[in-house]
Amino acid sequence: MAKKLIFGLILALALVSLGMAGYTEESADESEAAEPEMVNIVETAMADENLSTLVTAIETAELADALSAEGPFTVFAPTNEAFDMLPEGELESLMNDTEALGTVLKFHVAEGAVMSADLSDGMTIPTLQGDNLTISITEEGVMVNEAMVTEADIECSNGVIHVIDAVLMP
Repeated sequence: MAKKLIFGLILALALVSLGMAGYTEESADESEAAEPEMVNIVETAMADENLSTLVTAIETAELADALSAEGPFTVFAPTNEAFDMLPEGELESLMNDTEALGTVLKFHVAEGAVMSADLSDGMTIPTLQGDNLTISITEEGVMVNEAMVTEADIECSNGVIHVIDAVLMP
């Protein structure tokens, strides 16, 4: 009888331990922070208040769907301050001429995901507009034509964004 009681206690402890192990694993799974889901280029830009002028321009030029597509794309994204540095009236003029605006914006976009590690001094990158961008690597940093890259390798579900400090003109 004592053997049956001891065996029963051991069995009960084993079952409780197994139940607790399962509970612990479930708790750990639930408490682990889920990895954030990667969003596309347009959604990423929309989430950055420093790119709001770019987002408005993309929407005005009706390029949001194209830049939300599968890609991959590389976007050299001018900040709001970069747009503010345009000559007086130029931004307003572009916003009123969607064809010209689209041309300027496509000059900031390349096919494929070009990460900063892929860049080399003197490299040229063909844009969706048709002209090439030229990369210069200096002691100060990476330049794309006359714009400095201020933030690189913002990965998106359909490519990558590199933030720049000037608007590129074709």
